[in-house]
Amino acid sequence: MELDPRGQRFAATLTSTVLIVVLATGWGWLALAQTVVFAITALDPRKGPYAYLYRALILPRLGPPAEREPAAPVRFAQTVGFTFLAVATVGYLTGLTALGVVFTAFGLLAAFLNAAFGLCLGCEAYLLIRRLRTAA
Repeated sequence: MELDPRGQRFAATLTSTVLIVVLATGWGWLALAQTVVFAITALDPRKGPYAYLYRALILPRLGPPAEREPAAPVRFAQTVGFTFLAVATVGYLTGLTALGVVFTAFGLLAAFLNAAFGLCLGCEAYLLIRRLRTAA
């Protein structure tokens, strides 16, 4: 399965927006909602709510992508995002606000780099891990 990288940047933009709101408000339930989004997209990036929005609202205006990217690195990146936001959610909902803030900020950094510059840290980590495993 291959994905439209523009859809991944769109999702990262929405994720960044959600995480900024979480950081500004401390809303643990919104962090939980983003955690669920990450869980869904870790299983299949095409099934996430942001992917549906992209296909319905943005893709028709852009046309087909000039290139595609493999889904495995994106799934890995979404799993990393899920992990960060799961920890953040636990922090916010149990009163460990500092934990929530730190892990939300990590998630925001990764999402923002993807949204603004097309740099997917989780994807790069996935590729590095694969190279290290192959070399060993």
